[in-house]
Amino acid sequence: MKPSPALTADPVHVPVLLKEVVEWLSPPPDGVVLDLTVGMGGHSVEILKLIPKGRLIGVDQDVDALQHARLALKGDPRVSLFKANFADLLWVLRDLTVTEVNSVLMDIGVSSLQLDEAHRGFSFNQEGPLDMRMDTASGHTAAWVLNTYSEENLSKIIFQYGEEPKARALARAIVRAREKKHFETTSELSALAQSVIHKGKKPGEKHPATRLFQAIRIEVNRELQVLEKGLKNAVSILKPGGRIAVITFHSLEDRIVKQFFKLESTDCVCPPDIPQCICGHKANLITLTGKPVTASEEELDRNPRARSAKLRVAEKLSQGGKA
Repeated sequence: MKPSPALTADPVHVPVLLKEVVEWLSPPPDGVVLDLTVGMGGHSVEILKLIPKGRLIGVDQDVDALQHARLALKGDPRVSLFKANFADLLWVLRDLTVTEVNSVLMDIGVSSLQLDEAHRGFSFNQEGPLDMRMDTASGHTAAWVLNTYSEENLSKIIFQYGEEPKARALARAIVRAREKKHFETTSELSALAQSVIHKGKKPGEKHPATRLFQAIRIEVNRELQVLEKGLKNAVSILKPGGRIAVITFHSLEDRIVKQFFKLESTDCVCPPDIPQCICGHKANLITLTGKPVTASEEELDRNPRARSAKLRVAEKLSQGGKA
């Protein structure tokens, strides 16, 4: 594996929807904030300005990102950083003897740091090994998925996670190609996608490999399952009146967050044909963003990657059902 790029005290990083995240979270000055995808620390740096007497707990499964975050946060004694998947946040908090937090931020998906490092294998625009693991110390690589999954499983993954209309054709082509040579590099997979989808990249058009790479990455990291578990855990430790803010970058993630917030903002979830509630479900959230918050034109000019970002925010209710 190639070494990570040299770290600098001021890494080039543009946190998405920064102004909006800070305004919506609005933690108290002595609050405890949980940044579940601390990344390179961009959001956390600004959040710390709001909590002079508070505490920030940063979690990320990417070792490289945590190294950058430590530099960006400059050893602030109010900060605790942990290498962990955000679905495992409960044991992190147990170690810190923290039972409740005031605010939770989740910035879902692949980071600019991961995309820009060719050796991580996330980008179809750069030559690199087919890895795609956010935590490079565990789990199977993208190459393993491509070279071992059945045609049926590949087709299912590419269709469900990539929303790719030509999922079956891609899966068939992958299985045929690996019979001659196992997949090893991003360029091999990118070339196959282009040959199957029969499109050259035109201005404003998605690269033919976009959906395929997305699908394999989601499978490698179990992103959707982890997101669902992370949302439940985050709400369980949120104080009444506290807020959870979630940034997503594609429709699958956004749909999960939207549906989760809707479910947790509803008292009864029984089927409509049942005359009396038997589920006993009680709302513990109020959704604050009817429609997702998106990047301003000014931000898009600075950071085109923010174009697909969507922010949804909810607030924890008290046991009495009030915010």
